[in-house]
Amino acid sequence: MEPTTHTIQLTLKPGQHDGDGHRVAAAAARHLGLATGRVRTAARYTVRYGTLSTEQLHAFATRCLADPVLHDVTLNEVVAPVPGFAAYILVARGPGVTDDEGTSAQNALADFLNEPIDTRTQHIFSKRLYLLEHDLPTADLRRLAEELLGNKMINRFEVGRVADGIRDYTPRPGGGAEAITETISLTGLSDGALVQLSKDNIYALNLEEMRAVRAYYAAPATQATRRAQGLPADPTDCELEIIAQTWSEHCKHKEFSAVINYRDLATGEEKQIDSLFKTYIKDATSEVDRQLRANGNDWLVKVFSDNAGAVRINADSLFVWKVETHNSPSAIDPYGGAITGILGNNRDPLATGIGGARLLFNTNVLCFGNPAYDGPLLTGQLHPRRILEGVRKGIEDGGNKSGVPTVNGAIVFDDRYRGKPLVYCGTGAVMPMQFAGLDSWEKKIDAGDRIVMAGGRVGKDGIHGATFSSIELDESAPATAVQIGSPITQKLAMDFLLLAARRGLLKCSTDNGAGGLSSSVGELAGISGGAVVELEKVPLKYPGLRPWEIFVSESQERFTLVVEPARMAELLALGLEMEVEVTDIGHFTSDGSLDVNFDGQPVARLALAFLHDGVPRKTLEAEYEKPAATEPKIPTQTDYTGTLRQLLGALNICSRESVIRQYDHEVKGRTIVKPLMGATGQAPQDAAVVRFNFESWEGVAVSNGILPRYGDLDAYQMSAGSFDEAVRQIIAVGGKLPNLSPGDGIFWSVNDNFCVPDSVYDPAINPDGKQKLAKLVQMCEALRDATAAYCIPLTSGKDSMKNDFKADGVKISVPPTVLYSMTAKMEDVRRAITSDFKEAGDVIYLLGETYDELGGSEFYALHSELGAQVPRVRFAEAKALYTLIGQANDGALIQSCHDLSDGGLAVALAEATFGYGCGASVELPESALPLATQLFSESHSRFVATMAPADVVAFEALLGGRATRLGVVTDDGQLTVRHAGETVIRAPAAELRHTWSNGPVNQLLGVDELAGFGESAGY
Repeated sequence: MEPTTHTIQLTLKPGQHDGDGHRVAAAAARHLGLATGRVRTAARYTVRYGTLSTEQLHAFATRCLADPVLHDVTLNEVVAPVPGFAAYILVARGPGVTDDEGTSAQNALADFLNEPIDTRTQHIFSKRLYLLEHDLPTADLRRLAEELLGNKMINRFEVGRVADGIRDYTPRPGGGAEAITETISLTGLSDGALVQLSKDNIYALNLEEMRAVRAYYAAPATQATRRAQGLPADPTDCELEIIAQTWSEHCKHKEFSAVINYRDLATGEEKQIDSLFKTYIKDATSEVDRQLRANGNDWLVKVFSDNAGAVRINADSLFVWKVETHNSPSAIDPYGGAITGILGNNRDPLATGIGGARLLFNTNVLCFGNPAYDGPLLTGQLHPRRILEGVRKGIEDGGNKSGVPTVNGAIVFDDRYRGKPLVYCGTGAVMPMQFAGLDSWEKKIDAGDRIVMAGGRVGKDGIHGATFSSIELDESAPATAVQIGSPITQKLAMDFLLLAARRGLLKCSTDNGAGGLSSSVGELAGISGGAVVELEKVPLKYPGLRPWEIFVSESQERFTLVVEPARMAELLALGLEMEVEVTDIGHFTSDGSLDVNFDGQPVARLALAFLHDGVPRKTLEAEYEKPAATEPKIPTQTDYTGTLRQLLGALNICSRESVIRQYDHEVKGRTIVKPLMGATGQAPQDAAVVRFNFESWEGVAVSNGILPRYGDLDAYQMSAGSFDEAVRQIIAVGGKLPNLSPGDGIFWSVNDNFCVPDSVYDPAINPDGKQKLAKLVQMCEALRDATAAYCIPLTSGKDSMKNDFKADGVKISVPPTVLYSMTAKMEDVRRAITSDFKEAGDVIYLLGETYDELGGSEFYALHSELGAQVPRVRFAEAKALYTLIGQANDGALIQSCHDLSDGGLAVALAEATFGYGCGASVELPESALPLATQLFSESHSRFVATMAPADVVAFEALLGGRATRLGVVTDDGQLTVRHAGETVIRAPAAELRHTWSNGPVNQLLGVDELAGFGESAGY
């Protein structure tokens, strides 16, 4: 019997504030220049199930869907006319698109009726109705719908006049693919035609690579194999897509693997670098690993060879840590790019080794253009504020709806990020050392093992994602390159994976990220020696996909599992029980090839040796010319209190609480040092501290170091400073350096993420490519030196090489940027240190040394100057200081500790007063340094710390000359700084906090009277 169709509509009761409608009206005016007047919203559900009575429907709506305080419920009415509203927009989902809200409602209906409902068929469809006061033209309504209210890749929009009646839309899902495979001839094509073919099809392959593909197909051995397999002599569309995905910069890291000829024009130094990755990352970590093991510290378990790095917590468990970027998708669809960024990064730890790690926390570091930018926008370019708002919302939904706390991050503003933002997403997880007697971190596959896809279905979203991310962004960027995230679907798949691993049902797993099945199966096939995939078995979101689209689509929430045939029945039963779609789509072989079939017909056959090792290696040129820079002549300051207020309100220092408060950092109940702390809940912290479990007090400290502005002066020092910033943040919260004693077991796990503009020299389109590449070389050199100095290993990372936006003859390139995301074991989280001054009478110290280093500082930025003397990292001195601070913490001598970074000493002192309403009385020491330098220098490896009076003697004996006594914490609520007998700063701490918390970020996002993070240490 055909099910009855019903409609449920929830509208706000008269007098209730419509926050969603208010935000839509404001965003329409701000981003699109559209005056909507008042906007009223309603939730609609189409129920297509059984023969529900009106009484059942009403009871379900009122008990399961509506809030009795907020909502009025109407049934089976197109719309209840609302006086004063002229136009409408209905936002529905297209066929086959995951509908988390509808699925949740469907599960509620099953509980309400107390009967099972087939979860693989959609019975309830959620929609959103917007009523607009002003009668906007149809074109404006559709523009508002497509640009602010939904994504035309996944949504169906109905727009019009309320008086004409509201058109409804409910999808009718279907399945089935379009069994069309085309051949593409490369024979006889000119060089120009090869390059154009690559560009037209978004292969992102250069001429040499396209020639290598042509040569492979022309080889007699290849031709003979293809004849035997019933394949055409020319490549199929599926084969070329597989090669393009596998050889993409995103997946192959071709520039980090290139041979680089480097020359320094100032010194005359010349050298050849055989792979940045091998020389400065892999080999550097190998040397650190050697030193660790020689000292009895064998906690480094897995690096670089899997989705995430793994280090040993103790005899029973591993810590798994990964950070990636989602820059290009976030530039064209901020919400979609960010939500899939965080969900995709979640899948990396989940699918490391056998799979089944338990997610512990998320981080995010975001780089945007000035949200108050008021200049012209290029074709296809979104306003920085719109990108910020969309990215923030995507991260919120990705983390909060998955039940994973977002505990740490940073936001950096620079107008060079207004073409393409940088969106870094990090995830930490804990995994047992063994599953069913097998080492959890190993991936083992034998011929005959089954290839299983679990989780979401496949659609057109995410097609060409890997290749799209490997080229510069322009106005023609394809919307299909952005994946569509569903945190609820992923949560179900995650829970399924955890249980399957613990039951011993999995041999290993990987996620379907960049390149989808092409990437996941292609990589796993390298372990066994081959694979056969039957594409007709892959579940689809909707009909019409061609075989190549099925194989390379990056549709989200999917895992590829390796399962022994004998365990398949149990795995399929578990999937059914946990409402996760699990499909057997092929098997692994050992014949050396990747075979892809559709309905029994071959659509691709590629030799794995060619697929993984056949890409031609690049040779690149790097040439460094030191930037011309001079120290500016800044007028002698007379109002340093005013300068401090300006800095606290500066875009890169002010509070980010309007962002922070919308992330859940408490879920799971293990976050010890939170984004905001102190009795007031307003003190910014340097790093997060998260407890691993509730059975012990072991935990992990989490930090981020990123300082792109220093790269304008010195790329080496920018990279070194970023590394040191992340290290000292962990030291500030009570962490200790590794390998200081035999077998100390204090793991550190670091992800390096390089995001740079196009660094391949071309005299016409990239004339400064040699200089950009030289900066990247210097950034990598600093990384090698930092890992060696601190004996801290890299465990995973990523590079993003084409961070440029080009349109209308204008090119916007990001500044060369590196993020170091660090984690370190905390033996006892109860001994963590926070940044805020605790008690009047405590003695305040400056730890570390201040140098005449204002270059690139926020102080200079106030005067629109860059300067010349960039802060330098003195590794030996820094390590010695960090070791002493660790010893002081072992003796419980330190009451508070806050690292110095943006804004220098003055800003750090102010921020330390925010937690308990304390004041501070400080006397700067006699120094040859100018007063402004003492106050605002951003010299590295420094802290403001406090001691109880009773601990001063012991502390000074331990730290010696590395600690400078500044003054005391007071109870008068005033920050007072004196120099040479004169008061140079005096202001109420509460007033300074008000300035900081009402800075441009919170003001622009419509949040008043908030306090929160200021420096890059933690938002």
